[in-house]
Amino acid sequence: MEYFPSVMTEADTAGMMARIEGHFEEHDFGLWAVEIGVSGEFVGFTGLSTPNFEASFMPAVEVGWRFGKDYWGHGYATEAARAVLGFGFEQVGLDEIVSFTASANVRSTKVMDRIGMTHDASDDFDHPSLESDSPLRRHVLYRMAATAWAELNRR
Repeated sequence: MEYFPSVMTEADTAGMMARIEGHFEEHDFGLWAVEIGVSGEFVGFTGLSTPNFEASFMPAVEVGWRFGKDYWGHGYATEAARAVLGFGFEQVGLDEIVSFTASANVRSTKVMDRIGMTHDASDDFDHPSLESDSPLRRHVLYRMAATAWAELNRR
């Protein structure tokens, strides 16, 4: 939760779980648990969501991920995010998928680069859910079109 305004409480987590379940019911996609295959150990989550705030790029479908700190730097986010992009473009039939994070979150922007998403600084935005003086307010926006995904996977 390093790049989030606060750590989630148990009640916040329960609310998030309810929203994830509702998102699956409404959209037939959402956020999935990520486990290490051999052990079945839960390490985080990844998937597709539909953000619900006002921004120039909305409406959009976002690929996102969140992993426990002990699991950073092992390639799990990159592997999981690639699988999610494939699902979003090949199974759901999306035309574009975005990803965004606080501009200071270099680890996540590196994942976005590794999975082939592109960044145009003119798309960056101030997250409307954060206070104007929050150091996390400025966000970078990355994009990938279905055509770019298809091109990447032809190679």
